[in-house]
Amino acid sequence: MTGLKPVMSVEALEDFMAREFPQMREGGALTRIEAVGPGFARLRLAFAERNLRPGGTISGPAMMALADYAMYAAVLAHIGPVALAVTTNLSINFLRKPRPAEIIGEARLLKLGRALAVGEISMWQEGAEGEPVAHAVSTYSIPPKQANGVL
Repeated sequence: MTGLKPVMSVEALEDFMAREFPQMREGGALTRIEAVGPGFARLRLAFAERNLRPGGTISGPAMMALADYAMYAAVLAHIGPVALAVTTNLSINFLRKPRPAEIIGEARLLKLGRALAVGEISMWQEGAEGEPVAHAVSTYSIPPKQANGVL
């Protein structure tokens, strides 16, 4: 999407997430926001044994969480701190078996409207940018603004 400009920085997003979703930090914060820019947010899921599944690969639920978090960060980076923006759809395709290492997820907004945001999330591992491990498509519902302008 062209013409988009973030209204929240990486630091502002991380502060918001720590304040509004402290449960994301339980057991140690594994996911961090690396960058935001026009129409995108890039996050990194650190390697942890708790994200492995039998066979020594990163689990599907861990990659789904990364995709959802990346989309949420991309949406909030462009609309501001709206805690009640929620996922209405997430569809993911697992493309390759990821090795037990960090995963990078980049969400790109395809549509940002008043009520809905649609985006895609590509996930890969360091050094293998051309070989995605997963691809997701997500829709977020954005709550309406109240009459007094407060969300």
